Amino acid sequence: MTTSAPLQATPTAANAIERVKYVVDVEIAGLHALQRQLTDDVDIALNAMQACTGRVVITGMGKSGLIGKKIAATLSSTGTPAIFLHPAEGSHGDLGTLTKNDVVIAISNSGETPEILAVLPLIKRFKLPLIAMTGKPESTLGKQASAVLNVAVPQEACSLGLAPTASTTATLAMGDALAVVLLERNGFTSEDFALFHPAGSLGKRLLLRVDNVMHTGEAIPTVTPHTSFIDVLSEMNAKTLGLTLVVDYDNTLTGIVTDGDIRRALSQQPDTTELQVAHIMGGAPKTITANALAVEALTLMESHKISALAVVNDANQPVGVLHIHDLIREGIA
Repeated sequence: MTTSAPLQATPTAANAIERVKYVVDVEIAGLHALQRQLTDDVDIALNAMQACTGRVVITGMGKSGLIGKKIAATLSSTGTPAIFLHPAEGSHGDLGTLTKNDVVIAISNSGETPEILAVLPLIKRFKLPLIAMTGKPESTLGKQASAVLNVAVPQEACSLGLAPTASTTATLAMGDALAVVLLERNGFTSEDFALFHPAGSLGKRLLLRVDNVMHTGEAIPTVTPHTSFIDVLSEMNAKTLGLTLVVDYDNTLTGIVTDGDIRRALSQQPDTTELQVAHIMGGAPKTITANALAVEALTLMESHKISALAVVNDANQPVGVLHIHDLIREGIA
């Protein structure tokens, strides 16, 4: 079996690093230019987007279209419904996507992209607010827009001055800025963000509750204070949670027996014939309610250095057991 040689820097690595630094500097300069070019049109654009009762429809060709897709995704995930409309497809039927309640953001660095200009008549016919993101405010697109966001940059980072680089970075930054300001204006919270990202780690930490992951019903290991030692072992082996809850005659939680309690009992009293749960159990186990957040359960486990919690109702009766492994499986721990 052959192995590939470890990767090594070439003799021109120093020059490569300098070139990368140069490209980054050009893009930073573009962002500084973007800051200097901000006008009251930014507020006009934000007001139109905030008042929109439909969707923010973003359109753009080529690299501008790719940036537009990302801006639409960012807006949607932060509380502003947005979609991307391909302008070429728009001219062939997809303009039916537009409604009279929408706001349109058209992205074109030149402001003269033919596919963009072709869809402007319908936008005007619907009397939709049109926000232009362009490097040429005096272009055809700029002149027809309700608000112009100037995303011009001093130069592209491409040594040929052709590939959209600094200009697309500036456009993306403008889109991010719009999304963040709208987020703040609309009072969008981390809980709202989690609702839109239920499968993500943040969503789970903010939405997942104990009753979503706890063991319930027959899976809850329980014994009484008078249960024999051998029956305790049987219950714990059957339920495989490394513990069993101890309940009294009315199913009220009174204690807990863990693997550690079992080991200590065996080391102190090898003859367990007469041993009962009351002799080995620990009292006042840590508990949590079923509607508590799973992340709260994790915090409780970590603070007390334990691996499981009894889940109880208002009468202190067990309704479940939550183990650290359940939280790990869900990506909380």
